[in-house]
Amino acid sequence: MNIHEYQGKSILKSFGVAVQEGIVADSPEGATEAAKKLKEQTGTGWFVVKAQIHAGGRGKGKVTETGSAGVVLAKSLEEVPEKAKAILGGHLITLQTSATGKLVSKVLIAQDVYYPGDSKPKEFYMSVLLDREKGKNVIIYSTEGGMAIEDVAHNTPELIHKEEIDPTLGLQGFQARKIAFNLGLEGKANKEMTKFVSSLYKAYIGCDAAMFEINPVLKTSDDKIIAVDAKVTLDGNALDRHPDYAAMRDVTEEDPTEVEAKEHGLNYVKLDGNVGCMVNGAGLAMATMDIIKLSGGEPANFLDVGGTANAERVEKAFRIILKDPNVKAILVNIFGGIVRCDRVAQGIVDAYKNIGKVHVPIIVRLQGTNAQEAKKLIEDSGLEVHSVVLLQEAADKVSEVLKK
Repeated sequence: MNIHEYQGKSILKSFGVAVQEGIVADSPEGATEAAKKLKEQTGTGWFVVKAQIHAGGRGKGKVTETGSAGVVLAKSLEEVPEKAKAILGGHLITLQTSATGKLVSKVLIAQDVYYPGDSKPKEFYMSVLLDREKGKNVIIYSTEGGMAIEDVAHNTPELIHKEEIDPTLGLQGFQARKIAFNLGLEGKANKEMTKFVSSLYKAYIGCDAAMFEINPVLKTSDDKIIAVDAKVTLDGNALDRHPDYAAMRDVTEEDPTEVEAKEHGLNYVKLDGNVGCMVNGAGLAMATMDIIKLSGGEPANFLDVGGTANAERVEKAFRIILKDPNVKAILVNIFGGIVRCDRVAQGIVDAYKNIGKVHVPIIVRLQGTNAQEAKKLIEDSGLEVHSVVLLQEAADKVSEVLKK
């Protein structure tokens, strides 16, 4: 589950990770109040106004309506409402959003941490995630912070370091010190980075995260180490252990169709293709998407109705697929192991009748328990549904209807 920057920072802070302080606001007036409170708490005179959306690259992004960047600096209290107004309510387009961008409904008013001092501020990159191939957590870090890590990996891969962590031992002290040393830090900054790394890994394990990405981690001019940004992805399978984190979910940042599907127990992911698919079982769904692609189409979605598909679930799945205007055909591919094919077939017939006229061709392949009864049910219904037996037949039929 993705969460906003301000939420990620609150989690990090609860585990002792030093962060750039900030207060979230949803209006220009609220932004002004947040800036005043922040000034009282931190003494900052400059304020960073940061759009809160589930996408990276906000600083280089643009708000369609105003031309403002997604992250801007207000050099006085008086500038804050104007800067916030230029972001709030607008659609921010970044390299990680669609062409229409994402609606910004909140901004984070953060303290300025690039203040002058005895030493020059320095930005680093750091992330924590699972290396599935090795079965170990890994801390990825670099001296090249504040920029796209993908570019660093492509142009100067030698500047990216990895520290693998044995899950049975956890992060060892020497590993945290090694990271601080490799980042070229000395004295107080070295000790602060060692502490930062230890706290960050503790937070990663403690909140059941799937990924942390801190870009940049900043060494301030007085040698403090703080997280200026925080991209935190939580493991959705562990949220039942963290109801407080589950409450952080922002459904307005998610595809509304995916949210609706989840409410009805359907595993649905919207894609950019033209052939909708309804399948029971994730493995069969992936194979179905492959066969759609091989037949000349592009999958419009991943939709797993599960092993207990019934008429109601099938109808809901149809309605969700048909909400996508790009869908030109629907392929239903059900293997009846636990679920009976005739029950699914009855669901398809009932759904078709309840929805009314369906303006896209439907190809149905049912195999397994009561498959013949299911085929007869569909053929006798008189509906415009193409019933096939073999997967290749389904692929050929998809190709045929797309050419019309």
